[in-house]
Amino acid sequence: MAGTRAIPGRTDHVVVVGAGLAGLAAALHLAGAGREVTVLESASTPGGRVRRERLGEYTVDTGATVLTMPELVEEALAAVGASLDLDLIKLDPAYRAHFADGSTVHVHTDADAMAEEVRRVAGPLEAAGYLRLRSWLTRLYRVQRDRFIDTNFDSPLDLLVPDLARLTALGGFGRLGPAVARYLSDDRLRRLFSFQSLYAGVAPNRALAAYAVIAYMDTVAGVYFPRGGVGAVAEAMADAAARAGVRFRYGTSAAWLERVGSRVRAVRTTAGERVPCDAVVLTADLQAAYRLLGVTPRRPLRLRYSPSAVVLHTGVTRSWDVLDHHTVFFGAAWAETFDEITRRGLLMGDPSLLVTRPTATDPAMAPAGRQQVSVLAPAPNLRTGPVDWSRIGPIYRDELVRVLQDRGLTGFGDAIELRKLVTPADWAAAGLAEGTPFSVAHTFAQTGPFRPRNLVPGVDNVVLAGCGTTPGVGVPPVVISGRLAALRVVGADGVRVSGRRSVGSR
Repeated sequence: MAGTRAIPGRTDHVVVVGAGLAGLAAALHLAGAGREVTVLESASTPGGRVRRERLGEYTVDTGATVLTMPELVEEALAAVGASLDLDLIKLDPAYRAHFADGSTVHVHTDADAMAEEVRRVAGPLEAAGYLRLRSWLTRLYRVQRDRFIDTNFDSPLDLLVPDLARLTALGGFGRLGPAVARYLSDDRLRRLFSFQSLYAGVAPNRALAAYAVIAYMDTVAGVYFPRGGVGAVAEAMADAAARAGVRFRYGTSAAWLERVGSRVRAVRTTAGERVPCDAVVLTADLQAAYRLLGVTPRRPLRLRYSPSAVVLHTGVTRSWDVLDHHTVFFGAAWAETFDEITRRGLLMGDPSLLVTRPTATDPAMAPAGRQQVSVLAPAPNLRTGPVDWSRIGPIYRDELVRVLQDRGLTGFGDAIELRKLVTPADWAAAGLAEGTPFSVAHTFAQTGPFRPRNLVPGVDNVVLAGCGTTPGVGVPPVVISGRLAALRVVGADGVRVSGRRSVGSR
């Protein structure tokens, strides 16, 4: 069985470094398995890259704005007998997409509703193609879920399971763009079901077709929004963990790990404090985790990082009919755009943008009569495109405003009363390698058993979690990574809590 190896020795007291979703999931599963858990978090609140902030009178999600597979969060909470006590709203449509030709597509997760929308936009043959694509996405996800996503790998040999043949037969090791094109001929629809690969760090025509599971999560499983913002999920997880006895130390940064031989005996903080432990779960960005460990595993190839993003958070005095909760504005360019940001290190000449207006669902996130609007623009990371963001940032911010005005947000610039710009330089200043919040790209050489593993050679009692290790980038994989890290600590036998599956029950 893949990933049966657990860390040796005592694991009574575990220190988790980082209170992002990975660290919170690990803490919940460990507490449910009877471990004493201390969480060290440098910020004043939980959430990491899924955190909400108050900007003036506005509430803003500073990281992820798309929540899928909330049942994974429920599973982590169930480990301590808790549940996700939030007003969780399934968005319909999940997205609205606007294209350069003036057309609009509403992305529904209900099969019949989406087939009717495709029929309206592109005709009955495309509607039939969409239903076949949906079936393929569902089968692809089911094959990958337990053996390739929700599993620890100890060796590439762990791939040699019957589901590998099934994944191969489904075309999972082909390319995503051509795989989607087998079902859809309309270029707009092809984009809708493949653009998500960019957040895994690879252009659709070069991404493994297996990463169509991201499109499954968005367009089949559904997109959700918790009232108050996605950051409310992290706060709910932290509250449940604290009630279960987990100790949280906010405003506390790890400086280094005190090792005796191959075991870490304590975490040393930047304030000079010594926090003894039997095991550590490190959720820091991969390079930062390796620095804390003083160990960098050897790899035949240098790690390749995903593209980054520029995010403009705004508070505005009006809204626009073209905006839904999530709205994608596609430019006319497509292949050229991916080439610019992943290979040439250039800002998009004809940008495609994700605009999120959470006040469409929760007006309380802005003052009365106002709207909170955030714009995400994919951008090269700092290695691919070493842009002088201190100089270019304000210029690019104004360019994004102009582009959105041209695409239907008339008067957007004049309506802005509050703004915050986040660039790759800001991500780098927050300790994220190469200035990207999307971590290590999901190339073939950095996927599954070839991705940096959550056990580190030479260190017996430290486990990694987060988007840089297995299974990867995105809210669902990161939550899973916390459970997989806890499984490494607890071992394959695990426990059950309230009849629900917990850490070690497979």
